[in-house]
Amino acid sequence: MTCDHLGGSVGSWLGVRVYGLAGWPAVCALVALLAALALARHLAPPLRRRGSDRAPGAAAPIVARSTDERTAHLAGGRRLAAGERSRCGRGYRRRCHNRPMSEHGTDHGYLLDNKQAEAGVRFGALAELFDQVTFRHVDRIGIGPGMRCWEVGAGGPSVPLGLAERVGPTGAVVATDLDVGWTRDIAGGAIEVLVHDVAADPPPPGGFDLVHARLVLVHVADRAEALRRMVSALRPGGRLLLEDADPALQPLLCPDESGPEQRLANRLRTGFRTLMAARGADLAYGRTLPRVLREAGLEDVRADAYFPITSPACAVLEDATVRQIRHRLVEHGLATDEEIDRHLANVATGRLDLATAPMISAWGRRP
Repeated sequence: MTCDHLGGSVGSWLGVRVYGLAGWPAVCALVALLAALALARHLAPPLRRRGSDRAPGAAAPIVARSTDERTAHLAGGRRLAAGERSRCGRGYRRRCHNRPMSEHGTDHGYLLDNKQAEAGVRFGALAELFDQVTFRHVDRIGIGPGMRCWEVGAGGPSVPLGLAERVGPTGAVVATDLDVGWTRDIAGGAIEVLVHDVAADPPPPGGFDLVHARLVLVHVADRAEALRRMVSALRPGGRLLLEDADPALQPLLCPDESGPEQRLANRLRTGFRTLMAARGADLAYGRTLPRVLREAGLEDVRADAYFPITSPACAVLEDATVRQIRHRLVEHGLATDEEIDRHLANVATGRLDLATAPMISAWGRRP
């Protein structure tokens, strides 16, 4: 059994589903297995095609699979043969380390490293929680066959796949991120996957009917430059849809702080916010989105907000997030190992009503 079976979006999907079917012991076993597989995946040397004449420093190829093949794989179908390959476009940087980070980084950038196995479980939980909101807006905007979409900081595969379903074979979806480890397998057909820094690299060429970023800009140090580049990539009449968290608007993991378990959960969530802020995250950025879209010259700006109060996916998200950052919480004196273990055990009972920060969605049209 390989990473292709449990890594990427499949691991994300399993993280949420296993919780509902078999409870927390199975989820913990899954996370441990994914950790080992992800470590092997990222330590393994990259494969080169036979006869490759790629010069050192040239754009690295990304394994591609057609949208139809990927859909069958997600549905539990046969193991897929390797499909055609797609290259990062000229001007896009090959590797996402040994340089400053904007979308996702290291100790001085994005706190939740995409290379950790828990990232796949987080992406699955986020898709479960927020895809319905994202695609409600996408459908309201009117994205359909033949259109071109740029998914910025894609992270997991669910949004690019959903966009590809809407634009069809005559359209295009460009999914970019600094780390494409969880999206490279969906490349092919309408979907192109590129290694890309939204605040430093030129936008993908061609112009877009939709540019979308979800839970990205709150972590980008140079948000204004990233926004400028996204707006510049829009065709006349194109829409920019930004969705970002506003933790300061609702900072509690347990809004109903009714006992010691809830108080501990909220204290650890405060520690998480502290780590985010130390890396440059703007914890009140979501509420500013309508204004920043208008200031960027967009018209017909609208916005709304959504956050769940309790959901099994919230519990899966919390478990994976805490496991991903626990060493940093301990290292910075924000929690002890005993407190973290106690909190994870409380989460595993299913008796805590766990919420998320509000996600603000704002969209506008380029004149």
